[in-house]
Amino acid sequence: MTNVIYNTATTLSGFIADDDDALDWLFVVDQPDDDSFGSFLASVGALVMGSTTYQWVYDHERLDEHPERWRASYADRPTFVFTSRDLPVPEGLDIHLVRGAVADHIGAIAAAAGDRDIWVVGGGDLAGQFYDSGHLTEVRLSIAPVTLTSGAPVLPRRIEADALRLTSAHARGQFVEARYEVRYPRR
Repeated sequence: MTNVIYNTATTLSGFIADDDDALDWLFVVDQPDDDSFGSFLASVGALVMGSTTYQWVYDHERLDEHPERWRASYADRPTFVFTSRDLPVPEGLDIHLVRGAVADHIGAIAAAAGDRDIWVVGGGDLAGQFYDSGHLTEVRLSIAPVTLTSGAPVLPRRIEADALRLTSAHARGQFVEARYEVRYPRR
């Protein structure tokens, strides 16, 4: 089975973006000087993200003018954007806009990933939908030394402790990286 990993940065207060869906808080934190992200990305065969995350990347990277910036960040991995609205997609990029439930698309996403992992880039609600459908296998949080009073929650679901087992936690620069295996309790 393909691993489905929600890997994201979060504030100490549990937000992945501020009220304006911005990540300015993240870019002022010293980034780790190791190649942990490169190693992670090498294990990824396909990406999924929600429309707000995709729109932020599109606008922030000015993909309409610089589609090469997508490749610099995500290479040529197939990306599935869950959306209920029309979004621009630069020509030549392997980006698929999909509508509907995770269960409707998990087969195509897993096939695109091949023998590698699926990265749920964000947002938190999409990660929650993968959890709800029984497909999320791991949560990786890079916790930044920043607090926000509100914003987009890291995972807007109630998930009890029996469903998340801490497998590792360690300092990575100014971040604490915590990894959780997702377990599905019997109901």
